This record gives sequence, C-alpha cells and structure tokens, in this order.
Amino acid sequence: MAHLKDGRPDPAWDLFLARYRRLIFAAIQHYARDYDDVMDVFARVCEALREDDLRRLRSYVDEPNHRARFSTWLVTVVRNLTVDWFRSRDGRRRVSVVADGLHPIGRRIFELVFLDHKSHVEAYELIRVSEAPSLTFHEFQAELRATYRAVTAGRKGQILRELGIAPSEDTEVTQQSTDEAPSGAIELEQALTCLSPEDRVAVELYVVRELSADSVARIVGLPSAKAVYNRVYRALAALRERLERAGVRREDL
Repeated sequence: MAHLKDGRPDPAWDLFLARYRRLIFAAIQHYARDYDDVMDVFARVCEALREDDLRRLRSYVDEPNHRARFSTWLVTVVRNLTVDWFRSRDGRRRVSVVADGLHPIGRRIFELVFLDHKSHVEAYELIRVSEAPSLTFHEFQAELRATYRAVTAGRKGQILRELGIAPSEDTEVTQQSTDEAPSGAIELEQALTCLSPEDRVAVELYVVRELSADSVARIVGLPSAKAVYNRVYRALAALRERLERAGVRREDL
C-alpha cells in the first residue's frame, strides 16, 4: 500500500504477488483443474490486476472505509475474472473442473449437451457417428444420466450456475440424476458453497492442502496461526451443524 500511495506500481506488484500468489491460485482452482487452464487464467488475472498501474488494487487502497478484508476482496475479484475467462475463451464456455473425472463419452456428452446445447438425440447421433458406432441408445441414456448426475450436483452444479451454463431441457433426465445422486455428498457440497470465500479458501489450504497455519495466515491475511485455527474450526463446526440439521450422518458421505 505504501508503494502504491507513493506512485511506485512495480515494487508494489512484486510484494503483492509474493504474498498473495497462493491465494490467487487457490481461488482459480475452485473452477479449474487442468494445469494449462490454471496457468492461462493466472496469467489473465495478473494482466487484469496490473492494468493501468494496478488500478484495481489502488481502488481498494483508496476506499475510505473497507467493507471487506483485502483477502476477501481479492478472492472475489479473482473469481469474477476466472468466470469471465471461461465464458469468453475461444467463444466457448468451458470449465475444466466440471468435466474433471468424466471418461471420454461423458466428457463428450457434457460438451454437446451443456456447452453446444444439442438435444439428447442429436448428441447420441453425433457420438455414434464419430466416436462410438456400437453405442446403443439404451447405453447412451445410461451415460447421459451419469453425466447429469456428475456435473449438476453439489459444487460442480454451483459452478455451472455461476457460469450461466445450462443443458438442453430434459426434466426427466434431470430429475433422475438428482434422485440417483448420493444425498449426503450433495448436502456436503452445498454446505461448502455456503461458506464465505475467505473461509472456503482457508479450509482448502489448511485441511485439504495441509499447509501450516502460519502459511495460511500469511496467504489469507490473518494476524496469526491462532486466527487460522479459529476461522477453520468455526467453519468446520458450521458445516457439521448444517449437515446434522439435514440429517446427514458420517456414513452417508
């Protein structure tokens, strides 16, 4: 902030990136799993934040009253830039984290039905002609239901909604997907999406990535390791309470 106020954007940028690089990557990886996608989005985020001598960063510094911590504000900015990148890339709206884990037929169904808005019959014919000539329509329907189930529940479904991506209308398939999805897993993913961006990143860094509390404190801008413990355990307690209210037991997950 001192460098920005003194009109020295280059040293300000170097300090900013050294401190917040991990936080930026964690926010991007909420949407992207593919390494190339992550690096491309990171490059775009850096480009956007450096525009006009760090205009976005200066706008935060110049606010007389900050409505959010800087790390919370930064996660929101990175999220918006990431969503915009996926919406505009190559004129197509793709998101790698949603397709992550799908086998080739499921990934192709996702592209045709969700991204290209083909009907289910059109998708079947295109796949049968170009990739799987022996695929029966009954087998295709099973693959279709599995794809809906994989990409519309929980966190992936939340990401699709944030990106404004919707499949061709088919109430029966969508209902079957929801009915067949494991309810405990869905409730867990929905509970995670209710955490604030800062809480979600802190939980991911400390619990999932197993960074030390001191490292997490530096990345998200908390004053101490104790503050990380308090934030993470409070978030986990909120998740546990929400799941218990929904009737989800440990064995359901």
